[in-house]
Amino acid sequence: MQIRALMYFDELVRTNSMRQAAENLNVAPTAISRQIENLEYHFGAPLVERSARGVKLTAAGELLAARAGRTLRELDHVGQLIEDLKGLQRGKVSIYANGATVANLLAPALAEFSLKYPKLRFEVAITSARQAIEAVNGAEADIAVTLFAPPLSGTKVRLRSEIAYDLIVAPKHVAAERAEIQVKDIAAYSLALPDQSFGFRQAFDARIEKDGLDVEPVFVTSSLEMLKELVLSGAAVTLLPALTVRREIEAGQLRAIPLAGKNAIRTHVDLCVAPDRQLSFAATKLVDFIERFMRERAETSLQAKD
Repeated sequence: MQIRALMYFDELVRTNSMRQAAENLNVAPTAISRQIENLEYHFGAPLVERSARGVKLTAAGELLAARAGRTLRELDHVGQLIEDLKGLQRGKVSIYANGATVANLLAPALAEFSLKYPKLRFEVAITSARQAIEAVNGAEADIAVTLFAPPLSGTKVRLRSEIAYDLIVAPKHVAAERAEIQVKDIAAYSLALPDQSFGFRQAFDARIEKDGLDVEPVFVTSSLEMLKELVLSGAAVTLLPALTVRREIEAGQLRAIPLAGKNAIRTHVDLCVAPDRQLSFAATKLVDFIERFMRERAETSLQAKD
């Protein structure tokens, strides 16, 4: 069985169209059909049913489709490991991250690393924390960098950096000049919070229940950008790590008010890899670099609070 046949089949599954798959692969539709027939001959079973509305996978086709993509990614990974013999002169690294980690952590880390190794290439997907972890587990990503991640198994946490949350307010908000604030005082403000899928929201709700407080957010969203915009407009306050809005704070658009001592709420930024999959030389070097970068940022943050 040839790798090309699997590649053609995988593209057909992705597009659900012989014509579209052929266009994407820059071959004739007959070439796609011929490779599918080769696979059907190899497995001794029909894989697709053709109709005017496209193609439909048979039971055998569904079984192969579930494994073909991962097989091709693993073969691509082997190719990357072979390229490692040439050192950091060539290579590609796939990173999945959720949006909260991008502006003040991942982007500057990648920019600095790329300047050191200009011949490397990077694919960065911005997703939810859950999707980032699942991408590492499914061999779609080499590295995941997540904040607010829900409890998930299957990945190896290479570095976990603790992050404290602050009350984020507009400069003209009544709380803007406070040196610190109690959680119970937040109930008096129009509050915007991430939804219950976020690790922070779960920690916040647990704290509220433990303290017997009645705090009902006005806005609930899965979007960090929405939280920031609501605060920038003066419609609400929110709770976020200051690093996620550092740019706006430095520009004077937002203020970060620490939660008073025992009221502190913390979650983690996680740098994750697959536990059973050897990283390429390029990916290993990048993981090492991001780990150092995260440690330095954490130390800088602690010094700033002191």
